[in-house]
Amino acid sequence: MKTNTTQTKLVLGLQHVLAMFGATVLVPFLTGLNPSIALLSAGIGTLIFHYCTKKIVPVFLGSSFAFIGALTLILKEEGIASVKGGVIAAGFVYVLMSGLVRYFGVEKIKSFFPPIVVGPIIMVIGLRLSPVALSMSGYKDGNFDPNSLIVALVVIITMITVSILEKSFFRLVPILIAVFLGYLTAMSLGMVGFSSFEQASWFGFSDLAKKDLLTIPVFTMTAILGIAPIALVVFIEHIGDIATNGAVVGKDFFKNPGITRTLFGDGLATIVAGFLGGPAVTTYGENTGVLAVTKVYDPAILRIAAVYAILLGVIGKFGAVLQTIPTPVMGGVSIILFGMIASVGVRTVVTADIDFSHSRNLIIASLIFVLGIAIGEVNIPGNISLSGLTIAAFIGVFLNKILPADQLNPDPKEL
Repeated sequence: MKTNTTQTKLVLGLQHVLAMFGATVLVPFLTGLNPSIALLSAGIGTLIFHYCTKKIVPVFLGSSFAFIGALTLILKEEGIASVKGGVIAAGFVYVLMSGLVRYFGVEKIKSFFPPIVVGPIIMVIGLRLSPVALSMSGYKDGNFDPNSLIVALVVIITMITVSILEKSFFRLVPILIAVFLGYLTAMSLGMVGFSSFEQASWFGFSDLAKKDLLTIPVFTMTAILGIAPIALVVFIEHIGDIATNGAVVGKDFFKNPGITRTLFGDGLATIVAGFLGGPAVTTYGENTGVLAVTKVYDPAILRIAAVYAILLGVIGKFGAVLQTIPTPVMGGVSIILFGMIASVGVRTVVTADIDFSHSRNLIIASLIFVLGIAIGEVNIPGNISLSGLTIAAFIGVFLNKILPADQLNPDPKEL
């Protein structure tokens, strides 16, 4: 669907901000970093990524969850200066990986990620997030909080209704409309507080944020070894996210602009985030989910969202408004978005016409599903944690290379 007016693009950009906001500020809240700087880093990082990738990849870069454990520990033990040094080092690891991909060639890299690997990985990305969506919607210990459930259902029903409207402008912004109606519902139930808005300044950073921004990075061995190697772990997730985004858009971003450019853009954005004092940034599945819902793939809209994120970082009142959005509102949105991501994985497998009567394909897919969904994370020495998604991806890639393509199923004529 085409968007021809500036006003429409501005509204669609705001929708992408709503999708990324919760996760992007959650990482600094969990680690002790500053949320305003995280928003600033996400916005600037997204713009850097787009210019590194010829402005054709509709991706938003937000705070990476993979670094939470290491960032929390280093910040507590060594302070923000060492965190900056570690995040900058992680960005250089991305840049190094970009060079290796350029040297060996994109086709060599793609051979490790055929549809039988990529499809199930994409499904796992969505399915792993599904408990989070339900928890945000008020589900806990087998029960739903009644008020939270009402709000989430209003959001879900609104998104479904608006999305099936034909030849309507509202079909472009189902998430925005759903959040608005969900917000009103939450207000009527007494679930919205405005204290953060009243206390926020109109413009500028807090004194603590200013101090973090002006702190000079320090490159300690503990911080570098604790933070930088995680970039090697999330390399697989980057490949999966770019594949997912391409599957949604219907373009092969491995060929144009090339995975070399996407890695370099992610790395450079992470380096800048490190200098600012924000967490490492990464491609966001939430925004890919928005693309799947709206079917509007204009990369310029993601750049508009990046500008909004920068404004959220420097305009206190603006950011405070979004912070008043109750969790169940975003929970209802997340149920649809995360389900969309999993569905894109199904479409990837179906489109590639994968033969699941072949034992080889069954084995690869089954192990990706079980390991990717069942394993939360595995801690290894060096304050590094491997997510189930990363483990499943490695196993899928490995099995795809070692299992023979035509020897696991006997010929039916010989039975």
